[in-house]
Parts: sequence; structure tokens; C-alpha cells
Amino acid sequence: MQGNAYRGGGLRGRYTLELLEKRIGYRFHNLALLKQAITHSSFTNEQRIRRLENYERLEFLGDAVLELVSSEFLFREHGKLSEGELTKMRASMVCEPSLAFCARDLELGQFMLLGKGEENTGGRGRDSMTCDVMEAVIGAIYLDGGMEHARAFINRFILSDLEDKQLFYDSKSNLQELIQGKLKKEYEYELLEVSGPEHDKIFHVSVQMEGEVLGTGEGKTKKAAEQQAAYRALLLLRDRGYVFKKY
Repeated sequence: MQGNAYRGGGLRGRYTLELLEKRIGYRFHNLALLKQAITHSSFTNEQRIRRLENYERLEFLGDAVLELVSSEFLFREHGKLSEGELTKMRASMVCEPSLAFCARDLELGQFMLLGKGEENTGGRGRDSMTCDVMEAVIGAIYLDGGMEHARAFINRFILSDLEDKQLFYDSKSNLQELIQGKLKKEYEYELLEVSGPEHDKIFHVSVQMEGEVLGTGEGKTKKAAEQQAAYRALLLLRDRGYVFKKY
């Protein structure tokens, strides 16, 4: 794979390896590692490339690096939290929806090399897949540049703006706690529309409190759309002066 990896080559139109390097803020010595990090097994199977040249091994390594860096970060930043509280916080920070949320900022899904089957069934927008690629990129950076470069990437794209990210990760439970627990009011989610082809549907949802629309959201699943709607509702309620759980 190394011989086929070159910066200017189009993965999908304008989505080149060079652009991806700029997005992640790191220039690879061995560009083949970056290409491997975005290569799904469906692509290697379809192209008859060696099976081990997909992202799965890099994902395994990146997961371990991410756990170490995030654990150290929380240990240093939250000196008064117990082991159980630190474990719970780390789990929410590096869970699948959290990493997929971070991956969307980089448009990682658009850079992925997929087989036609995965492409046609909406693989680029699948949280499980973009989460895996996020971890694989961490593994690739670690192998290419060492721990400090991997740590810099994690700090920039995963451990930054934690308050708002945590608000997003736990948006549905935070909204329930605020509205039903503190405000003592009723609320509900409403499915507004389902758009797009059968294999790539987009769900549009609103969340309403006693007739007032607090937020709307879109997503590949109804659950993801509700999460986004809840997040926007929390931002609105925060602007109105309501205080809820912080980390």
C-alpha cells in the first residue's frame, strides 16, 4: 500500500490525503499509514488487497493510546474525583457517539475508502465506522510520529471544549433531568420528516416543552436526530439562564 499512497491523489474528488493531513494538523513521514487508517475491509476485499491493510489493526492500537492519554488528562485535571467518577467520565468521552461527533468535525467519513456495498448502504455516515477510523488515525499518528504527536491530536480534537461536548454526549439525559427534574414540566420528541433514499435516510426531529419547540435535529437514525435536538434545546435553555449538570 505504501507505494500507492501519494498526497495529491484523489480519494473522492477533492478529498485527498494532503487535505486530510491539513485537517488533522500532522504531516506523515509514511503516508501509507494514513491511507491504511481510512481503508475499510470492504475496500480491501473488493480490490483484492491484503486483508491486514485495512484500518482494524491501527484501530486496536489507537484505542489503547486514546485510553492512556484521556486517562492521564482526567487524572491531572480532576484531582478530587474518585476512580469510579473518572472511569465514568472517560467512558462518556471516548464512547462511539463521542468519537463520531469529533470525527464529523474533520469530515473523516468523506475520506474513507469503502467498497461499493458499504458505500451504497450509507457507510460514510455510520457512527460505528467513523469512530473506528478516528481511533485508527490516532494509531497511525502514534506509529509515524510517536506519543507526543498522538497526544497533540487527541488534545486538539477530542479533549478540547469538553463542557459543550459533554453536553452533547449526554444531551438527552441532561434535558430530561432539567425539564422533568428541575422545571417540573412535560416535553416530547416529534418526528417531523424522513428524507433521502431508503439506504441513506435522514430523520428530522423536534423537541417540544408544553407546545414550545426548543430545538430541532437531523441524523441518520431517529436517536441521533433526537440527540441533536436535545443539544440545541439545552443551549437555548442555557441562554435563558438555566443551570444543569457540568463536568
